[in-house]
Amino acid sequence: MLDNNTNTQFPDFNFAEGELLLINKPYKWTSFDVVGKIRNSLKPLKLKVGHAGTLDPLATGLLIICTGKLTKKIDTFQAEEKEYTGTMILGASTPSFDMETEVDAEFPIDKITEEEIYKAVEPFKGDIEQYPPAHSAVKVNGERLYVKARLGEEVELRKRFVTVSEFEITRIALPEVDFRIVCSKGTYIRSLVSDFGKQLNNAAYLSKLTRTRSGNFLLSNAFEVADLVQYLRNKREEKKLETDTD
Repeated sequence: MLDNNTNTQFPDFNFAEGELLLINKPYKWTSFDVVGKIRNSLKPLKLKVGHAGTLDPLATGLLIICTGKLTKKIDTFQAEEKEYTGTMILGASTPSFDMETEVDAEFPIDKITEEEIYKAVEPFKGDIEQYPPAHSAVKVNGERLYVKARLGEEVELRKRFVTVSEFEITRIALPEVDFRIVCSKGTYIRSLVSDFGKQLNNAAYLSKLTRTRSGNFLLSNAFEVADLVQYLRNKREEKKLETDTD
């Protein structure tokens, strides 16, 4: 069904039975912001709504939202392989490994060659171990790490094992380096970028990240949040009008 305000083609949803929604998460929105926005748009229906795989607020791209009975399959969708594209900045570091926090150290990059950058990806392919960023949603003793980090508290980071099946450099325009990564569930791209900088005996932080695929689901097929929310509100108003005129 075509929404007149957005020119977007929407299917005939059955949210109570269960829908899988592909959403392009906006910049600076949390994954829970998206869930909340969609849940509120479905009122007065009282439905379970959840997402299959958190995206950091500063990341954009594919977020899978499940409603109704399909929320039981969230773990299955979340376990799927992910693909990301992004940009890192060489020659500097931040405590959060991205742009959430200010640069805390800078290093010269004039002697880093393109050959060294291309070569530095090799240790990060295959099964690797990494530590999550201190500024992350990982829970330790029931509390999110980023809560402790923002309070200046020390946190104990536990390494995890992940798989990076593809890692390629797609553009070099120092200090910027673009990349594409295909990886397993639970991979922290921010941590990988930080470790990549260390591999070059330098530093790096993430400046841009987009999830382009999750399993067989593609970002190119995703709805914009604003378009979907407007469509759902329009449908709600139509039903209200029908009720009022009955």
